[in-house]
Amino acid sequence: MTIAAILERKGSDVVTVTTDTSVGDAARLLGERRIGALVVLDASGAVAGICSERDIVANLGLGGESLLGWTIERIMTSPAMTVRPDATVDSALELMTDRRIRHLPVVESGQLSGIVSIGDLVADRIARMRAEAAAMVEYVQRA
Repeated sequence: MTIAAILERKGSDVVTVTTDTSVGDAARLLGERRIGALVVLDASGAVAGICSERDIVANLGLGGESLLGWTIERIMTSPAMTVRPDATVDSALELMTDRRIRHLPVVESGQLSGIVSIGDLVADRIARMRAEAAAMVEYVQRA
């Protein structure tokens, strides 16, 4: 199973911001959209980084209330770890586990084409395991 197959099911909508977006605006957007991360684009539209709830919380102790006025560029994780659409779900899960990240922008030929979360990938893996188990049960019952 590939990342492209996941995007076909879930869609390729990605909530993005630019490097000059304020942390306050980013936090509001995360809450309004009920998502865990924003892909940050530079002036040319390329992926400059990613800003997650974790990035905001980690910097809250440094900036206090003034953090809300900072630009995303100050706190985003950069460079963002990305994945290609032809990557396997298992390789993406391994990358996310190794790097302790929960979101992967999907980039092809330098262009953002989607985003996957650890939840998307785990749900896919569970569905595949259930299908394999059902196929084995059916096989055994026919034998």
